[in-house]
Amino acid sequence: MSDASTALAFPCDFPIKIMGKTQAGFAQAIVEVVQRRAPGFDAATLEMRSSREGRYISLTCTVHVTSRHQLDELYRELCDHPMVTMVL
Repeated sequence: MSDASTALAFPCDFPIKIMGKTQAGFAQAIVEVVQRRAPGFDAATLEMRSSREGRYISLTCTVHVTSRHQLDELYRELCDHPMVTMVL
């Protein structure tokens, strides 16, 4: 069995899915956080999907990360953001 903490080899491209309620400014706020933690992130690569009823939106950002610490900090900041419901 492999240890989850060693399953990734850095640097790597890593997809992160961020979900929140549909609201003005959600995507821009998320892009700002992601670009702060992963400066090379290109917002044009952001994938966006609305829930069936349109109440929620999910954003998938594939970021280039160079360390476990960078990835952990990105997850932490996204999870703590008031507009974010869930980060996968």
